Amino acid sequence: REDMARKYFQQLIEAVNHCHKRGVYHRDLKPENLLLDENGDLKVSDFGLSALLESKKKDGLLHTTCGTPAYVAPEVIKQKGYDGAMADIWSCGIILYVLLAGYLPFNDKNLMEMYKKIAKAEFKFPQWFRSDAKRLIYSILDPDPRTRISINNIMQNSWFKKGYKQIEGPKLPPISLTRGDVSDVHDAFDDSSSPSNDPPSPMSVKDHEEYAMKPYCFNAFDIISLTSGFDLSGLFEKDMSERQHARFATKKPPSIVVSKLEEIAQLDGRFKVKKQNGIVRLEGNETGINEQLSIDTEIFEVSSSVYIVEVNKIVGDMLEYRNFWNQLLKPSLNEIVWVWQEYE
Repeated sequence: REDMARKYFQQLIEAVNHCHKRGVYHRDLKPENLLLDENGDLKVSDFGLSALLESKKKDGLLHTTCGTPAYVAPEVIKQKGYDGAMADIWSCGIILYVLLAGYLPFNDKNLMEMYKKIAKAEFKFPQWFRSDAKRLIYSILDPDPRTRISINNIMQNSWFKKGYKQIEGPKLPPISLTRGDVSDVHDAFDDSSSPSNDPPSPMSVKDHEEYAMKPYCFNAFDIISLTSGFDLSGLFEKDMSERQHARFATKKPPSIVVSKLEEIAQLDGRFKVKKQNGIVRLEGNETGINEQLSIDTEIFEVSSSVYIVEVNKIVGDMLEYRNFWNQLLKPSLNEIVWVWQEYE
């Protein structure tokens, strides 16, 4: 069993490393997405939830919570951004455990309890696990992505290298993306893209703004995480005062939400509005006590008629933000709110 598990794990790591070198993160690695070809070699399938390097936000992290719960890394559950490569490595560790044990390391009928175990990496090994295999799995299932073992170090591990044979795949020419290849994507979602030499027509400007503010569609994982009693961030955050955001549901379309935010900025007079990558930012023109106040609002589509709107204080003085929130922002948003889910 161990030699066969090692063979498949070697091929899995090789495949994932191949993807990561090309800026692709799978984000849903699990046995159900692993196939065998006619030679018995492992192939990774179903890249439906994968992300490209370009999907990272300004903080250099991915922010979409996705994947299969039992295989999801702790930092993905945190919903504060994660490194796609390190999240994939965690999933590979779960797969290795399953290959050797025949069952999952984290499994509970209560999803909340399972996530608590994942957050703390609480699991046990069967008696037949060899010590070198245990050490490798421990280093992969490290709840802190900063100290989790990298793919390069996995490939240098003595347990991994035993009987390792690199698969020679077909030689493919390198892919070079030019500005022309991705211009449509940038033009649709990034209002800071280089302008065309031709003056845009009124219709193209309107279409551009609609695409720039196209809301992200919630998947099942996102919707479950919003249900009452399922806020998982408390598992990771000791200082709850760090959570300076609010969330509400609305039946108004994104265009109305954006218009309301622009109206609020105009009424207050201190903010300029920036729209980019589906986020509306109210950026203060004046410097507060500590930092220039900046507030992000992101719109998510739950269905064709229901949207979730998240309001986050990015930087700035907390007292200044609370005053603005209580005196203008919240009262004005009440006009489009269906139901609030607030956080202090």
